[in-house]
Amino acid sequence: MKKVIAILLLVILSFATLSLAACNKWEPMPADQTTITVAATPTPHAEILEQAKPLLAELGYTLIIKVYTDYVQPNDTTEFGDVDANYFQHLPYMDEFNQTHETHLVSVGAIHYESFAIYKGTRTSLDQLQNGDIVLIPNDGTNRARALLLLQEAGLITLKDGVGLNATKYDIVANPKNLEVKEMEAQNIPKVRQDAAIAVINGNYALDNNLTRDDAILYESTDGIAATTYANILCVRDGNQNHPAIQALLQVLRSETIINYINNTYGGVVIPTR
Repeated sequence: MKKVIAILLLVILSFATLSLAACNKWEPMPADQTTITVAATPTPHAEILEQAKPLLAELGYTLIIKVYTDYVQPNDTTEFGDVDANYFQHLPYMDEFNQTHETHLVSVGAIHYESFAIYKGTRTSLDQLQNGDIVLIPNDGTNRARALLLLQEAGLITLKDGVGLNATKYDIVANPKNLEVKEMEAQNIPKVRQDAAIAVINGNYALDNNLTRDDAILYESTDGIAATTYANILCVRDGNQNHPAIQALLQVLRSETIINYINNTYGGVVIPTR
């Protein structure tokens, strides 16, 4: 009897595994699909997509926006086909995500660039920094490196030669004020920045928390490497990038109407890529 039960359990488990595999099987968008579902973080991405809706409708496509507040779920839902695309990240983050999660995401094209900045905490200028002050930076690989490069640009630290976009705090070779560099989830930094001397914050999270240029101490140079390297992209699962609906969305997001909306809405924190 026990042997029979064991066999039955194995059969049930096999069917369950097959069913799960079938559920997780990804297929490209059908050629005639006219509804596009896009995952996005709230500000500015979902707001920009809202402006794109009527423009896309004129081209015969319906846009559905799913809003997420983290950097993982949008990529997961795109990978497994729960959404058709996402709009929230830059290329280095996507590449790192593909490496660490074995996903198959590709960029369709760059849309805008969000200025990284050092924001005020308990200190309101870099000159006020004291020995041992705490500096908050994002803890994900690409944004961590970007934050460290900005701290170097500000003259606060020096990094090993050549580390570039792979920099970690262990690559700091000079730190005259012995600043304590603390890493945390990027979306949480604006909420606790007053607990630190200064904080390096992503543009979208600064906007989410109503931070303005008056709250910032130093922005990245708009003509530097970040403006091209960290441009935010429209992203899809490999195989969907040439779909007419996706290309229509890219066209709309690069239109003069959207460019003007970005320039008039975000006060220079969000900058169109052309």
